[in-house]
Order: sequence, then structure tokens, then C-alpha cells
Amino acid sequence: MLPTELSPLTELALNLRWCWHLPTQDLFRGIDPELWDSVRHDPVAMLSALAPEDLERLAGDAGFVARVQEAGAELQRYLTEPRWYHQAAEAAGEAGQEGQAEGFPEAIAYFSPEFGITAALPQYSGGLGILAGDHLKSASDLGVPIVGLGLFYKSGYFRQRLNADGWQQESYPVLDPDDLPLSMLREEDGTPAVVSLVMPGGGHLDAYVWRAQVGRVPLLLLDSDVETNEPSKRDLTDRLYGGGGDQRLQQEMLLGIGGVRALRLWSRLSGAAVPSVYHTNEGHAGFQGIERISELVGDGLGFDEALRAVRASTVFTTHTPVPAGIDRFGVNQIQLHFGGQAELPGVPVDRLLALGAESYAGGDPGVFNMAVMGLRLGQRANGVSQLHGEVSRGMFNGLWPGFDDAEVPIGSITNGVHAGTWVDRKVQSLAREFLGDAAFGPDPWPRAGQVPADRIWATKRELRQQLVDNARNRLRKSLRHRGSTAAELGWVDDVLDPDALTIGFARRVPTYKRLTLMLRDPERLAKILLDPDRPVQLVIAGKAHPADDTGKKLIQEMVRFTDDPEFRRRIVFLPNYDIAMAQRLYPGCDVWLNNPLRPFEACGTSGMKAALNGALNLSILDGWWDEWFDGQNGWAIPTADGVEDPERRDDLEASALYDLLENSVVPTFYERDEQGVPTRWLEMITHTLSTLGPKVMADRMVRDYTQDLYLPAARAGWAVSREDFAGARSLAGYVQRLQAEWPKVRVDHVEAEGVGDTPQLGETVTVRAYVALGDLAPDDVQVQVAFGRASEDDELADVETSALEFTESYEGGRHRFDGHLRLSRTGSLGWTVRVLPAHPLLSSVAELGLVANP
Repeated sequence: MLPTELSPLTELALNLRWCWHLPTQDLFRGIDPELWDSVRHDPVAMLSALAPEDLERLAGDAGFVARVQEAGAELQRYLTEPRWYHQAAEAAGEAGQEGQAEGFPEAIAYFSPEFGITAALPQYSGGLGILAGDHLKSASDLGVPIVGLGLFYKSGYFRQRLNADGWQQESYPVLDPDDLPLSMLREEDGTPAVVSLVMPGGGHLDAYVWRAQVGRVPLLLLDSDVETNEPSKRDLTDRLYGGGGDQRLQQEMLLGIGGVRALRLWSRLSGAAVPSVYHTNEGHAGFQGIERISELVGDGLGFDEALRAVRASTVFTTHTPVPAGIDRFGVNQIQLHFGGQAELPGVPVDRLLALGAESYAGGDPGVFNMAVMGLRLGQRANGVSQLHGEVSRGMFNGLWPGFDDAEVPIGSITNGVHAGTWVDRKVQSLAREFLGDAAFGPDPWPRAGQVPADRIWATKRELRQQLVDNARNRLRKSLRHRGSTAAELGWVDDVLDPDALTIGFARRVPTYKRLTLMLRDPERLAKILLDPDRPVQLVIAGKAHPADDTGKKLIQEMVRFTDDPEFRRRIVFLPNYDIAMAQRLYPGCDVWLNNPLRPFEACGTSGMKAALNGALNLSILDGWWDEWFDGQNGWAIPTADGVEDPERRDDLEASALYDLLENSVVPTFYERDEQGVPTRWLEMITHTLSTLGPKVMADRMVRDYTQDLYLPAARAGWAVSREDFAGARSLAGYVQRLQAEWPKVRVDHVEAEGVGDTPQLGETVTVRAYVALGDLAPDDVQVQVAFGRASEDDELADVETSALEFTESYEGGRHRFDGHLRLSRTGSLGWTVRVLPAHPLLSSVAELGLVANP
């Protein structure tokens, strides 16, 4: 127990806001700097390590007690004061729009299989988890009322070490939740709250719920290590992505179904609002929609009505640009886990299978696709960069047959990063010195030019030195583990140079990220690294999945190269890439290298973090770099798109990388003025901070999600649920009637008047369309004329659409629709007429995947 005078320290340690709030970190560091370093900057471990006499001494220190009390009060202000979300709701109300009660939900559920918040809570493997963590942090800063849902992995992902031969080895240290910034969700009588799922064969799966507090955002993590479970179920959540087959499926059942049940527990026990919006971060948590359908069927809705209600309030984000990255289970697995005694009430297994079926050209009828289910359960969906949205529309277009890829209802919100987490304190201090309060305002980046260039350069040198010191310590530990003795490691003191151009490369190691592309021509690389006048150094890190031997071989190849005495002072591989390493690596680099196989990088955010610390990107035009590279904020590595031979493609793109290093990157870095300052380089840094800074922020990302997806989903959810779900019933009935009649819908005849052989800009074309609708009414559909540039094979490009108005009906279910089309272009034009569904509760004309063309 802490002395009363120090009681705020408990909440300050348990609320993970400390991991991005420097004053709180400084408060704990001030207790005992050496102890702070020894517990790896973990406040919970810090408090546990203090002896009673230490606490007594601190309680008697009036100055320290005052700082503790003020820090506690400041945290309470942060947790309770109105922030962006509340101000936006108030502004909407004042403008006569929907206010807090209608337009702005009180709670939004955010499901993810992993969350990267801090190294002290290792529940992440890579970019997906880091993105989820940054999403929660920025939601907290903005006041967006998110509740996070995930799993608690007692062994986390894994710790990476290398053996003497450079081969990756994994270890799984057991985490004790009582030693982590977690608290167990308990019933009113103090007993642990339990979520329970039915398993095949009449078995069950119980789970505790742990809560981590991320600023204003609660994060609920389900833990299967419960005494009432059989041993195999107790170990279900032991490792992140640790198993396949049934174990993976059951993890995802616990995340989705158990996550919804955990939300209900949380609401009941804490009084928190029930979420109005459900955001599924990748397909792993897709079963949350199935559980919610089951709830609504239990409340009296039919399956189809419940499906429409759930879809309206669900957002689905896809993160993978390749089908191989999607979780797919066998139909037999789904039947076993969701049929018979395990069937969810109101959810027949055949209806569930239809949601995940690859029932489109080229699909596999024997599998259940989690991303496909996510898209069918989410009325709003997005990719995580503009290019990834485009790739996703092409990858999933089979779900919307008859529509061009551009009309597939998958949008884009480009990822962002949480500046408070990733911007080094030295950079923050420099910003504070020259920008004052604006350094921590909503948009400080355009003022980056006010910081003197020589100070930026001096700070970058300090950051390189910080990275060099950290890298040497990590390398020394790694080499000792690999079998080297202390007497053999004197050379490590000369590894890396704080004045040399430093390039960073760190990420997961799937094949498409091409860890070893830089090694394609070792002799050419050696000349770049070992240039006596303009040296270059590389700091590399990354983990391969434990089951990915190909990735491990890539790491081994890289490590063997870095072991070469000729190069080892200029290129290092650092094992166990995690948040703690990244927070030293990004700021210490001058250039961030990224060379994936385009277009397989959905977004990538490491280059964003480096950019916020004054680094320039050197990257393939993929992910976020494809949309935000402007020619002045770094360099784009040319791609050999269309070259089918992968070896030749790698050779060509590696050569392009070497060319850029030799002819652009290195000369610009080493071109100095009379004061020894690289003025052109610093101009590029300032330009990057001022133009790229605002774009890559997670605050921008979360505002985009809120305005573009969460608020529309909340309004759609309320629209279908009012008056005992009258909207859901109406929409479900409409969809059933539409699907039954759609085979009868056709465009019979089209007439166009007012255009000659050579269309002129501004001419008006009168279009009459005669369509057959079967038993559908004219207001059940929308009839459009689509026009654009016509190719030689009669395909339309740059298509625009214009609605035609119903004019009159004829016998036999035929109807006429008319419209006037004013030409906005000239040249080779073509047009067609099509019939589409029309209902006020549909989010787009393509939502149902139904279209009738001539």
C-alpha cells in the first residue's frame, strides 16, 4: 500500500497515458533514475521495486508530494475536460445539426487481435497492433469514446534472439497480469467476471476480462487462463498468433463473440454506455457481428432483420493487400464450431457459412473467408491507404459483380501515427523552445521553418549518438548470447558513427518486404558503406513469424553479412525489434528505407514515425508513400512493374536503390556550407515536417474515421433501430423482395436525342430508358445513365452518372425513365443505362451487388 500522500501514483502508473506523457515519466524517473532504467521505464514495476523505507522517505518529501498531487490533478483534468469530439458535437448542435444525443455516439467498440501500447504490455507483433495502439491513444487525446476489445496473451508474441549461426530463436517469457498495468473486471461481490462460450461437443470456454486504461480509453482483454477450463482451453490465449487450425478459430471466436459479451459485462458493471458503432480492425474479430445478430434475434428480430441492423452500425477495415494474408477456415471447422450444440441461438450454421463463402468467380467453395464475412457484415469498409483501397476494391470485386472496381464500396483512410509516442523528447524539447505552446497545439507542423537549421542539425546529431549508444549495447548483448566472450567484443565500441549518414530499416520479415534487397550487389553496397569521405551506415531490425522459415533464412543471410569484419562497423542487425527499440531507432536515422514488392504494402507507418523525427524517406511508391511523396520529402525508388521474373525485378529495383544512394541521397547529406551544415538536406527536413507532419498524424486518422465512418455508422444504426427496429424490418423486406424479383429486371430499350456525330461541349442529350421491373415499383429502383470516354472495345473510362426520372408505366411491369444529360466533355463518348437498387437505408447503390445493364 502506498502512503496516502502518494496515492495518486497508483492511477498514474496504471493509466497508460504515462507511455506518451513525458512529465509523468519524469516524475517516476525522479524517484530513482537507476531503478527507473533497470525496470525498463515501467511505472508499475517501479512502484513494486520500492522498499517501504523508500516510500516513507518519499512521503516525507514535501516537494515530491506536491509534484505527485499536481500530476494526479493534471491526469484528472485530462480525463474529464471537453476535447475535440465534445467540441465537434457541441458545434454540430449549435449549427442545427444532429447533436450529442443523435449524431455523436456515446461509445464506439474497436476490436483488434493485438494492441501495441507500450513495451511494458507486450501484446503486439507488428504494424497491425501498433496501429491499433496509436488509434486508441489518439482517440483518448481527441475524446472519441472508444472502448478497445482484444485478447490477453500470457506469453505475448515472442522474444527474438540469434544463435551463433544467425538463425532466429524464439522464447516466450510468461507474463503475470498482476505485474502489469491491468485490473481484473469483477462482479459486485468481488469475484472475477467471466465470459463463457459454448464449444463443440458440449464443452465450454471461460475467460476473465482484464482492463488496461489507455488515457480516457478502456481496453478490455480476454484471458482464457481460467481454472474452469480444460488444459487446452486454458492455453488458448497463451500466444499471439501462436497456433493454427482450431486454436486460431477459437481465438477469433473468443475475440469476436467473447468481446461483445465482455462489452455487455463492462456496461453492466461500470455503467458505461453500450456502443452504437462496432469497428472490426481486420477480419479476426468478425464473429462480433454474429454474436450481435444472435442478440437481436433473441429480442424478436428475424435473422435477415438482425443482419441489416448489425450491418448498419459496423465498420470493417481491411489491412491486407493479398488473399494469402486473410484468415480462411475450412467449412467443416465452421460447421463443427457453430453447428449442433454449439450453434449460436438464432444463427443457423448455413446462414453463417453464407456470410463467409467465397461465392464468386475464382473463390474456393471449401473455405470460410473472414475478410469476406467482415465485408458482408460491415456496411462501411475501408483500406488503410489510397493505393490499398484501390487494391482492395480489385481484390474483393467479386462480391459486387457488374460494378467497376471504382464503384466497389471500399473506401480509404490512410493510417497515421501517434506523435506523443513516437516523437523523441529531444525533438519535442526543440519544438517547445522555438514554437512555445504551439508545439503542442493541434497543428504545429507548418511552423517548423521557424526552428533554426543549425539547431535541427545539432539535434539530429544528438539523436544519432543516442541510437549509436543504444545499438552498441544491444549488439553486445546479442553477440554474447551468440557465444562471443567479452574479450572478443572490443570492436563493438567502434560500431557506427554519430556523424555518418544513418539509414534505418526495420519491420516484420515476410518475403514481400524484401529485407535483403540491399544485398543484391554486395560489392556495390560495400563501396557505399565504406566510402572514407562519405560513409553510410545501416541499422536493421525485424522479426520473422516463428513458423516462417523463409523469413528466418532472410534474417540469417542479413546477419551473416553484418558479421563480416569488413562491414560490421557500418551495418548491424539488432534482434528483438519492439516499441522500446523503435523509439530509439526512428529518431536516430537520417533516412528510412522501405523496399516492399509493390503493391503489397497496405500502408506501412514506420516511415511516418521517422519523418516526424526529422528523417527523409527512401521508399518504393507503395502504401502511404505512394500518395504523399512530393519530390521534396525524400526519394522514390523506381519500380520494375510488369517484369514477371522476380529475380530480374529485384535486380532492377536494387540497382535503382544503389543509384539513388550514390547520386542523390549521399551527395545531398554530405554537401555542407562553410559552417558544416547540409543546407539542402535541412531544407528537405523542414519541408517534410511542415507538409507531411499534419498528414501522418494519428489524430488526423481518428478524426477521419470519426467523421467519415463512425458518425455515419451511428446514424445508420439509429435509423434502422428506431421504433422497434422498423427500419431494419423495412430494409430486410425490401432486400428479400428485390433479390426475388431482380432476375426479371432488365433494360429493354434506350433512346437518345440531341447529339450529332461529333458531340460538342455543353450540348444536351435527352435520354429515354424503357425498363422491365417485374413486380417491383419504380421507386424501388434508381435508373442511371452512365457516360464516359469510349475505348475501341466499347469499354467506358472516366465514367460519370446521372439519374433518370420516372415518367410513366405500361402494362407488363414496363416503365419509362427520362433525363437530360449536359455534355461536360468532347471526344469519343459512350453511354449506357443501368438499373440499381434504391432505398434510403442503403449506404451506396452498389451495396447489394445488384445491377441490371442492357
